[in-house]
Amino acid sequence: MKLRNTTNRQAAIAMGEYDGSEYVVINEVPPPRAGHSSRKVSVLPLVFLIFYEVSGGPFGVEDSVNAAGPLLALLGFLAFPFIWSIPEALITAEMGTMFPENSGYVVWVSSALGPFWGFQQGWVKWLSGVIDNALYPVLFLDYLKSGFPAVGHGFPRVLAVLALTIVLTYMNYRGLTIVGWVAILLGISSLLPFAVMGLISIPKLRPGRWFVADIHHVDWNLYLNTLFWNLNYWDSISTLAGEVENPKKTLPKSLFYAVILVVVSYFIPLLVGTGAVPLQRDKWTDGYFSDIAKMLGGVWLRWWIQAAAAMSNMGMFVAEMSSDSFQLLGMAERGMLPEFFAKRSRYGTPLIGILFSASGVFLLSWMSFQEIVAAENFLYCFGMILEFIAFVRLRYKYPNASRPYKIPVGNIGSILMCTPPTILICAVLAFSSLKVMIVSLIAVVIGLVMHPCLKHFEKKRWMKFSISSDLPDIQATARESTETFIA
Repeated sequence: MKLRNTTNRQAAIAMGEYDGSEYVVINEVPPPRAGHSSRKVSVLPLVFLIFYEVSGGPFGVEDSVNAAGPLLALLGFLAFPFIWSIPEALITAEMGTMFPENSGYVVWVSSALGPFWGFQQGWVKWLSGVIDNALYPVLFLDYLKSGFPAVGHGFPRVLAVLALTIVLTYMNYRGLTIVGWVAILLGISSLLPFAVMGLISIPKLRPGRWFVADIHHVDWNLYLNTLFWNLNYWDSISTLAGEVENPKKTLPKSLFYAVILVVVSYFIPLLVGTGAVPLQRDKWTDGYFSDIAKMLGGVWLRWWIQAAAAMSNMGMFVAEMSSDSFQLLGMAERGMLPEFFAKRSRYGTPLIGILFSASGVFLLSWMSFQEIVAAENFLYCFGMILEFIAFVRLRYKYPNASRPYKIPVGNIGSILMCTPPTILICAVLAFSSLKVMIVSLIAVVIGLVMHPCLKHFEKKRWMKFSISSDLPDIQATARESTETFIA
């Protein structure tokens, strides 16, 4: 990879160095980088990568019934996509095609608000992603423990988490193309038993059970966090935009298909589980779908659901780790992190980013499911607020900038579109526990301190920072765009 040193490039937006220049327009997709095969992820693998970034199937939605009962759970998974998922997916499509590179949402915020806030965005979103990834070994073992109680606690559980993380990390190391096609296989395999369970349940469905609600006994914190966790992270795919084949067309199309797949994969199993089995709200916790499968079809179906859960968690893990590790690589290519983060393996994968992301998973895997969900949601909210601000600001600041896909709303429409999800973010933050709030705010403060520290390291030349020559020259692009607008 060709790199140019930030100290010799005055126009560059480097870590801790901002001279007023902006990321403005990306008129052309950067050429293929030497040393690895780029843009080989096509529509179908990308759909399933998005599916696993966001969902992975109905595993983990059980707490919504526990928190609020069948009616609110079903309504939540119908209404929430319109409030949150669709706006976030549309913004990702517009901004991801405007900036088709691996720094993803980091470059969106940097272009609108400057590199300091771009770095904060990268920090909270990476940390949120790593926390999110720590969920999947936990979910996997929660489903497995009904058949193998030994992995439910103690040293066997720790050993199982360690082994699972190592195997899936190695899969990421071997290449994103492999991850994409594995995601297709895992996605089909993890959804198939729910289709069978749905067919078996038809004679046992009692529609009246779907309308059970007790508005006076709703755990709003658990309810909102469960909905939020299961229907967010649409923007994570933006950090893989630099590895996508023809991202200007592929990304919007894949996001559209993925939204449909995600909503159906949640709603149908919830209809089956709440309509075919008598309600016992206290039993609706992560792993309960395997018990429902046993009630409806027998032990063989329970084992199939548990195997599907294992495959789903494998898919979510590898997709999330791909996004997190390529984000670090993209930030390094933009000079926001030390140069060694831009190092690729022989398979074209971000070696250092993968190791850092895997280490975070190891450190966080001891937490409970609910604690992990609440912590990652809190951090994710900070990042999404910055994204919404960046999206609106770029609409006003650079109205003529190249947008291969543009949401068909004006500037006022862009504000109105961001208003409902912003209100939802405020609700999620307001219902957070004091413990989660304190830990999350400490994490935010670490990012605020880390930025000037890295700036100092660069100034003292204790670490090397570089900007990849394969990325567009921002100052030149801005000048060309301005001349074009004037002409």
